[in-house]
Amino acid sequence: MYELYPYFTNDGSVGLFSPSADDIYHSTYGALTEAYEKFILPSNIKKFLKENSEIKILDICFGIGYNTKSFLNYFLDFLYNDTTYTNKIKSIDKIDTNNTKYKIYIHALDNDKNLALLSPFFISNKKKIKNNNLSFNQEKIKRMLSNKVIQKYKLKEEVNILLLKRILDQIDDETIQILNNKKYNQFFNNKIIALFKYLINNRYKYTPFNAFNTILHNIHYKYISKGYKNALKALKLIDFDFNLEIDDARYSLKKDNIKYNYIFLDAFTPTKCPCLWTVDFLSLLYEHLEDDGMILTYSNSAQVRNAFINAGFCVGKIYSEDYKKFTGTIVVKNKFNLDKLIFDHKNNNDVKISELSEYDLGLMKTKAGIFYRDESLSLDNEAIIKAHEIEVQKSNLTSSSKFIKEYKKFK
Repeated sequence: MYELYPYFTNDGSVGLFSPSADDIYHSTYGALTEAYEKFILPSNIKKFLKENSEIKILDICFGIGYNTKSFLNYFLDFLYNDTTYTNKIKSIDKIDTNNTKYKIYIHALDNDKNLALLSPFFISNKKKIKNNNLSFNQEKIKRMLSNKVIQKYKLKEEVNILLLKRILDQIDDETIQILNNKKYNQFFNNKIIALFKYLINNRYKYTPFNAFNTILHNIHYKYISKGYKNALKALKLIDFDFNLEIDDARYSLKKDNIKYNYIFLDAFTPTKCPCLWTVDFLSLLYEHLEDDGMILTYSNSAQVRNAFINAGFCVGKIYSEDYKKFTGTIVVKNKFNLDKLIFDHKNNNDVKISELSEYDLGLMKTKAGIFYRDESLSLDNEAIIKAHEIEVQKSNLTSSSKFIKEYKKFK
């Protein structure tokens, strides 16, 4: 039977542990917070939305969807604060549903079907959390968890509703069995489960858009909320296409001919999942990125940054003002776009973008900067790691520890 290993992170959202990777999917300080601060805020998406009416996002290692959810949440904030939207909303019934203002296409990739399909059901805004009886033994994680919720971002109810509508036909009996498992009950939103049950009982009677009107008219009053109504209104004004694909990202992208404005690369760390950090896979991402697009990732690894540069990218780094440290990497196709990002974030109170330092560039020239390879884009992780170990052993490059020692001596 499929097992989940959930826990509440410190912002009231749910995090997950993976026994197979012996790693966590989300930071303990907050799964939703991490998505916002490492993938959304550095991206300058608001500027893009002001200048464009269509956005295409590739979400690699979708998991339970926090990066996609954070984007949708951020987008809806932008939409609700748009005077054009607020004026249209007053006459919503007169709007032609084909006359959409924004087109959103999100291609989400993951190889864990159940996790991805459970995405809309997880609680994101828990106010009182308890992690006393975790079903896995991870003392380090437990020490970092608290019972005090620090909630900087709140996920709108309509975000999960929009996702549920788009993946409804993919949800199968195995996923339903997990939803019905009492030991996971505290981690799921009962209102979304009730809505799901209503929808699958009526899926053959109504069209997808008419179903929303039917819900608002018929479903029991306690499940009618502002979130449902807002989701209905949003669907009148946006063309939201969500493509959830359960597959190895390498194989999927070989068949994909779309170029994306934003790519969220959120795979497990390179030592756990090297197949999605090879120079060859990053070269594949280069082909799928618009000329003015960007890739965002949480990784600060010299190895990863060197792979990006060797794949043809220009690389910068993300600095968090709150945590006073570098929290990720941002990648574009040319120096001009990186300079624009640095300038646009100059007065940002949340995050700043900067070029790689002399230290960063020096570290990439050591053994720590030797990247993974997978020319055929088909090797398993063990084979990639083994080949990398051999390359490192044969290398005449200096060790990272020696470089760091020398660097500190002269600085």
